[in-house]
Amino acid sequence: MTDGSPTLRLDKWLFHARLFKSRGLAADRIEGGGVRLNGQPCRKPGRAIRPGDLLVVSAYGQVRQFQVLDLGTRRGPAAEAALLYRETSAD
Repeated sequence: MTDGSPTLRLDKWLFHARLFKSRGLAADRIEGGGVRLNGQPCRKPGRAIRPGDLLVVSAYGQVRQFQVLDLGTRRGPAAEAALLYRETSAD
């Protein structure tokens, strides 16, 4: 992370994006192997992510893929959270 672009903890971003109801649930899913970051397994909730990263999240019986568009500053309403990512196909 030497290029100076802004980053945010993965568990915090998943919570801000409203993909999990709590940051603790997001961290548990990450540690359990349910998240891939840019095609690589990620088991560290504190892993830094940035806009442009690709996430594959396996949770609640679904596998979903997202491109991070923005980091956000808080867990806002669903309409605000939807601006943080673009869902792509999880092929």
